[in-house]
Amino acid sequence: MSNILSNVVNGVKGGVKGALSGSADLGSSIVGSIKDLAITTIKSTSDLVVKGIQVPASIVQGAFEGVAAIGTSTIKLVKGIVEGAVQGSMSAGVEQKDAVQGSVNQALHAGMELGIDVGEVAVEAVKGSISGVKQVGGDTVEATKNSILAALEAAKDIGGEAADSVKKSLREGVDGAADILNEIKK
Repeated sequence: MSNILSNVVNGVKGGVKGALSGSADLGSSIVGSIKDLAITTIKSTSDLVVKGIQVPASIVQGAFEGVAAIGTSTIKLVKGIVEGAVQGSMSAGVEQKDAVQGSVNQALHAGMELGIDVGEVAVEAVKGSISGVKQVGGDTVEATKNSILAALEAAKDIGGEAADSVKKSLREGVDGAADILNEIKK
Protein backbone atom coordinates (compact mmCIF):
# COMPACT_ATOMS: atom_id res chain seq x y z
CA MET A 1 0.00 0.00 0.00
CA SER A 2 2.78 2.47 0.86
CA ASN A 3 4.40 1.75 -2.52
CA ILE A 4 1.13 2.63 -4.28
CA LEU A 5 0.81 5.85 -2.26
CA SER A 6 4.43 6.77 -2.98
CA ASN A 7 3.72 6.30 -6.68
CA VAL A 8 0.64 8.53 -6.34
CA VAL A 9 2.70 11.31 -4.69
CA ASN A 10 5.42 11.10 -7.35
CA GLY A 11 2.93 10.91 -10.22
CA VAL A 12 0.97 13.93 -9.02
CA LYS A 13 4.19 15.85 -8.36
CA GLY A 14 5.32 15.25 -11.94
CA GLY A 15 1.86 16.03 -13.31
CA VAL A 16 1.66 19.32 -11.42
CA LYS A 17 5.14 20.34 -12.55
CA GLY A 18 4.21 19.60 -16.14
CA ALA A 19 0.81 21.28 -15.99
CA LEU A 20 1.99 24.46 -14.29
CA SER A 21 5.43 25.01 -15.80
CA GLY A 22 5.19 28.04 -18.06
CA SER A 23 1.59 28.78 -17.11
CA ALA A 24 0.94 32.49 -16.70
CA ASP A 25 -2.10 32.08 -14.45
CA LEU A 26 -1.31 29.39 -11.90
CA GLY A 27 -4.37 30.16 -9.78
CA SER A 28 -6.87 29.21 -12.45
CA SER A 29 -4.79 26.30 -13.76
CA ILE A 30 -4.28 24.55 -10.44
CA VAL A 31 -7.85 23.45 -9.61
CA GLY A 32 -8.51 21.79 -12.97
CA SER A 33 -5.05 20.24 -13.12
CA ILE A 34 -5.28 18.71 -9.64
CA LYS A 35 -8.87 17.56 -10.23
CA ASP A 36 -7.90 15.80 -13.47
CA LEU A 37 -4.79 14.25 -11.89
CA ALA A 38 -6.86 13.02 -8.94
CA ILE A 39 -9.51 11.41 -11.15
CA THR A 40 -6.92 9.74 -13.38
CA THR A 41 -4.84 8.58 -10.42
CA ILE A 42 -7.75 7.14 -8.46
CA LYS A 43 -9.28 5.41 -11.47
CA SER A 44 -5.93 3.77 -12.27
CA THR A 45 -5.59 2.32 -8.77
CA SER A 46 -7.58 -0.53 -7.28
CA ASP A 47 -10.91 -0.13 -5.49
CA LEU A 48 -9.15 -0.86 -2.19
CA VAL A 49 -7.20 2.38 -2.50
CA VAL A 50 -10.36 4.48 -3.01
CA LYS A 51 -11.41 3.81 0.57
CA GLY A 52 -10.06 6.14 3.23
CA ILE A 53 -8.07 9.33 3.36
CA GLN A 54 -4.70 8.12 2.06
CA VAL A 55 -5.22 8.82 -1.64
CA PRO A 56 -6.55 12.39 -1.26
CA ALA A 57 -3.69 13.04 1.18
CA SER A 58 -1.15 11.65 -1.29
CA ILE A 59 -2.58 13.81 -4.07
CA VAL A 60 -2.23 16.93 -1.91
CA GLN A 61 1.33 15.95 -0.90
CA GLY A 62 2.32 15.46 -4.54
CA ALA A 63 0.74 18.76 -5.53
CA PHE A 64 2.60 20.66 -2.80
CA GLU A 65 5.88 19.04 -3.88
CA GLY A 66 5.16 19.83 -7.54
CA VAL A 67 4.39 23.49 -6.81
CA ALA A 68 7.50 23.81 -4.64
CA ALA A 69 9.61 22.22 -7.40
CA ILE A 70 8.63 24.90 -9.93
CA GLY A 71 9.61 27.57 -7.41
CA THR A 72 6.35 29.41 -6.94
CA SER A 73 4.69 30.57 -3.72
CA THR A 74 2.72 27.62 -2.40
CA ILE A 75 0.45 29.55 0.00
CA LYS A 76 -1.21 31.29 -2.94
CA LEU A 77 -2.15 27.90 -4.39
CA VAL A 78 -3.26 25.99 -1.25
CA LYS A 79 -6.96 26.68 -1.79
CA GLY A 80 -6.77 25.49 -5.40
CA ILE A 81 -4.74 22.41 -4.55
CA VAL A 82 -7.22 21.29 -1.90
CA GLU A 83 -10.24 22.24 -4.02
CA GLY A 84 -8.93 20.21 -6.95
CA ALA A 85 -8.02 17.24 -4.75
CA VAL A 86 -11.47 17.18 -3.13
CA GLN A 87 -13.32 17.59 -6.45
CA GLY A 88 -11.27 14.93 -8.19
CA SER A 89 -11.39 12.49 -5.29
CA MET A 90 -15.14 12.79 -4.87
CA SER A 91 -15.71 12.58 -8.63
CA ALA A 92 -13.72 9.33 -8.67
CA GLY A 93 -15.73 7.75 -5.83
CA VAL A 94 -13.98 8.76 -2.60
CA GLU A 95 -16.44 9.57 0.20
CA GLN A 96 -16.83 13.29 0.93
CA LYS A 97 -15.60 13.02 4.52
CA ASP A 98 -12.47 11.09 3.48
CA ALA A 99 -11.71 13.49 0.61
CA VAL A 100 -12.07 16.53 2.86
CA GLN A 101 -10.21 15.17 5.87
CA GLY A 102 -7.35 13.65 3.87
CA SER A 103 -6.83 16.78 1.78
CA VAL A 104 -7.01 19.33 4.61
CA ASN A 105 -4.92 17.29 7.04
CA GLN A 106 -2.17 16.71 4.49
CA ALA A 107 -2.18 20.35 3.38
CA LEU A 108 -1.22 21.41 6.91
CA HIS A 109 1.51 18.78 7.19
CA ALA A 110 2.91 19.62 3.74
CA GLY A 111 2.73 23.35 4.50
CA MET A 112 4.62 22.85 7.75
CA GLU A 113 7.32 20.86 5.91
CA LEU A 114 7.73 23.77 3.48
CA GLY A 115 7.89 26.33 6.30
CA ILE A 116 4.56 27.98 5.50
CA ASP A 117 2.42 29.47 8.29
CA VAL A 118 0.05 26.63 9.28
CA GLY A 119 -2.66 29.10 10.29
CA GLU A 120 -2.73 30.54 6.77
CA VAL A 121 -2.61 27.06 5.26
CA ALA A 122 -5.53 25.96 7.46
CA VAL A 123 -7.75 28.84 6.31
CA GLU A 124 -6.94 28.30 2.62
CA ALA A 125 -7.30 24.50 2.89
CA VAL A 126 -10.68 24.75 4.63
CA LYS A 127 -11.92 27.24 2.02
CA GLY A 128 -10.63 24.97 -0.76
CA SER A 129 -12.34 21.89 0.64
CA ILE A 130 -15.68 23.70 1.02
CA SER A 131 -15.44 25.04 -2.54
CA GLY A 132 -14.48 21.61 -3.88
CA VAL A 133 -17.44 19.94 -2.17
CA LYS A 134 -19.77 22.68 -3.42
CA GLN A 135 -18.58 22.16 -7.02
CA VAL A 136 -19.51 18.46 -6.97
CA GLY A 137 -22.84 19.01 -5.19
CA GLY A 138 -21.86 17.76 -1.75
CA ASP A 139 -22.89 18.91 1.72
CA THR A 140 -20.98 22.14 2.39
CA VAL A 141 -22.10 22.42 6.02
CA GLU A 142 -20.70 18.97 6.76
CA ALA A 143 -17.60 19.77 4.70
CA THR A 144 -16.97 22.89 6.79
CA LYS A 145 -17.19 20.91 10.02
CA ASN A 146 -15.05 18.01 8.74
CA SER A 147 -12.38 20.31 7.30
CA ILE A 148 -12.11 22.32 10.52
CA LEU A 149 -11.81 19.09 12.52
CA ALA A 150 -9.11 17.84 10.12
CA ALA A 151 -7.20 21.12 10.43
CA LEU A 152 -7.33 20.94 14.22
CA GLU A 153 -6.20 17.30 14.21
CA ALA A 154 -3.27 18.12 11.92
CA ALA A 155 -2.31 21.10 14.08
CA LYS A 156 -2.28 18.88 17.19
CA ASP A 157 -0.06 16.40 15.33
CA ILE A 158 2.31 19.19 14.33
CA GLY A 159 2.46 20.38 17.94
CA GLY A 160 3.92 23.48 19.46
CA GLU A 161 1.88 26.59 18.89
CA ALA A 162 0.25 25.21 15.73
CA ALA A 163 -3.10 24.37 17.39
CA ASP A 164 -3.53 27.89 18.79
CA SER A 165 -2.45 29.47 15.51
CA VAL A 166 -4.87 27.32 13.50
CA LYS A 167 -7.81 27.99 15.85
CA LYS A 168 -7.17 31.75 15.76
CA SER A 169 -6.77 31.81 11.98
CA LEU A 170 -9.90 29.72 11.39
CA ARG A 171 -11.99 31.93 13.70
CA GLU A 172 -10.89 35.01 11.81
CA GLY A 173 -10.78 33.63 8.28
CA VAL A 174 -13.57 31.07 7.77
CA ASP A 175 -17.30 31.85 7.94
CA GLY A 176 -18.98 29.69 10.58
CA ALA A 177 -15.70 28.44 12.09
CA ALA A 178 -16.23 30.23 15.42
CA ASP A 179 -19.55 28.42 15.94
CA ILE A 180 -18.00 25.05 15.07
CA LEU A 181 -15.00 25.67 17.34
CA ASN A 182 -17.32 26.69 20.18
CA GLU A 183 -19.40 23.54 19.64
CA ILE A 184 -16.26 21.38 19.78
CA LYS A 185 -15.32 22.86 23.17
CA LYS A 186 -18.58 21.63 24.70
